Amino acid sequence: MKSYTEHLTFHIPARMDFINITPQVEEILKKSGVREGLVLCNAMHITASVFINDDEPGLHHDYKKWLEELAPFDPSPERYHHNRTGEDNADAHHKRQIMGREVVVAVTDGQLDFGPWEQIFYGEFDGGRPKRVLVKVIGA
Repeated sequence: MKSYTEHLTFHIPARMDFINITPQVEEILKKSGVREGLVLCNAMHITASVFINDDEPGLHHDYKKWLEELAPFDPSPERYHHNRTGEDNADAHHKRQIMGREVVVAVTDGQLDFGPWEQIFYGEFDGGRPKRVLVKVIGA
């Protein structure tokens, strides 16, 4: 069995954004030489996410609006107790919890084995500094 690991680094200037990372993950899979197995992608920061969905701008707009309604940005300590620690990103922690930490995708015949329209995304909820995504490929 083979194992191959790389880290992707993102520095998203916007507070919230979604980036399609499927091409980078496909390139890492190719470098790994794995033909049958699994790819794990996980955000290594508690205010970022990795998720699978459609690469459709209207859907991304809807996600951003929905997430902001569920956990609005509010740097004051009145809404979120976490912000009483001196942080201002409690909303980003909530958004990450909703969107998820990681995805696992099957590898079949050297390709990511997706359903129709599926793509892998990095979700940023507290932008402005570099953050990493772990990509680990395991298989034969």
